[in-house]
Amino acid sequence: MKVFDNTTKKLLIASWVWINQAEVGKPHPTQLQNTNSHSRWDIFKPLRRWIDNIQVSDRQLAHRLCQMIPAQCPFERDIKLFNKTLLYIPPMCKLNPLYEEVVSLRFRALCYLADECGEDVSQYC
Repeated sequence: MKVFDNTTKKLLIASWVWINQAEVGKPHPTQLQNTNSHSRWDIFKPLRRWIDNIQVSDRQLAHRLCQMIPAQCPFERDIKLFNKTLLYIPPMCKLNPLYEEVVSLRFRALCYLADECGEDVSQYC
């Protein structure tokens, strides 16, 4: 006897959603608000813009960026004693106000090396 003989061949999931025709054309008030997580007085905005505008067009620069910017947070740790986890330190990199921009810069450098230069980037992963 095989397991798949006794299981459902096709699974159909249906869901009903009620749409009020009067409110279809109107945007929801929360859609009009700024959903940006940064505050109105962002002191890091010029630095964010500068990092976002860095064009990776040099092989040495791309290699240097991939070496300097780690693929994973270096602060995340499991403190173990006799194979039992005593303490877990979560990644602190996301507390960095420029985290997204730095990670995207590393990604652009990796893409440049892989797409434009045709190099193997597995050493940086």
